[in-house]
Amino acid sequence: MEFPTGDPQIPGLNSVPTPGYPPAAPAYADRSTGLLIFGILEIIGGVFTFLFIPLMLLGVVISRKNGGGAPLSSVITLPLIYGGLAAGLVVLGIGATQAKRWAWALNLILSWIWLIAGAVITVMLIAVLPGSMLASMKEAAARNANPAVPTTTVMAVIVTLMIVFMAVFLIVLPIAFLVFYRSKNVELTCKHRDAEERWTDRIPLPIIAYGLLISFGAVYNLIAAFSRPLFPFFGRYLTGIPAGSLLFAFAIVDVAVAVLFFRIKVAGWWLAVITLGLRLISAVLTSMRGNLLEAYSRLGLSSRQLDAMSRTPFGHGHFLLLWTIALLVPYFALLLWTKRYFRRSESPSYTETSGPLANQIASGS
Repeated sequence: MEFPTGDPQIPGLNSVPTPGYPPAAPAYADRSTGLLIFGILEIIGGVFTFLFIPLMLLGVVISRKNGGGAPLSSVITLPLIYGGLAAGLVVLGIGATQAKRWAWALNLILSWIWLIAGAVITVMLIAVLPGSMLASMKEAAARNANPAVPTTTVMAVIVTLMIVFMAVFLIVLPIAFLVFYRSKNVELTCKHRDAEERWTDRIPLPIIAYGLLISFGAVYNLIAAFSRPLFPFFGRYLTGIPAGSLLFAFAIVDVAVAVLFFRIKVAGWWLAVITLGLRLISAVLTSMRGNLLEAYSRLGLSSRQLDAMSRTPFGHGHFLLLWTIALLVPYFALLLWTKRYFRRSESPSYTETSGPLANQIASGS
């Protein structure tokens, strides 16, 4: 049965385009309202992140007055890290409210990263938080000559509430963002409202994801090089100038990898594989042979701080190794996944690999 030829301006009415007219746009459910809502949520999150910076700086000052281990460099690094995160959230939120193509692509990537990292962090909290909190409370009670510590029941309630709160923020929220931004209707809404091709249309999303992650790694290495340099180097923990020099060198390498990835050059993939492998081998050897607490002492931590850290998993190299591996497994899996996008002379954009409906949108229908 054939549909009658009608007004070509009515989407989805004709099965065969009328000669002389462009093909009708495919039908989709407009998600502009959802983009507005999720964009506003991101903007609010960015604003709260900005407001959280003074509280963290106050915590650093109080910690140092009480002999805590917060380094003075935190006064500089914390505003840089959280200020950058807040600015990114605000920019992405504004882009989402305007239904920009690049905002859709970057929000989809951010949702995946947020969910995977959040799941790993939540598991770590479940494994570490009860013991570390109890040790901290006992230490505080002993320091204040107050033997009273919360009972096991009270501790269980406190820890449970904290884990539930973190799970909502680290798992439930990113799942909501991911479900929304993975919707084909959301993608096509942005494609229609933002007709101009953006840089995110020319680069496959997995390559953009790894390029962003390696860029964040470069920034982290730079901050660590000048704030608290500590580097696991094939069996020993380096500190000071040697560690800072290596961190700075790896930051330069990471920048080079990011540039090559965004240009879809296979040399960047090989450079990433080699450097990531070297760092992983170095971390494994150092966690087995190195003395992490001794390295922390060289960084200026007091004996009381070292004693408190020794009673938590964070003061032991084997725990840090497990934590590193847990984060590197999905990171390395993403790196392997991106290899397929370097095989063509002209790598397809995401819209070219998202099905015929998206192809019609990308072709200007």
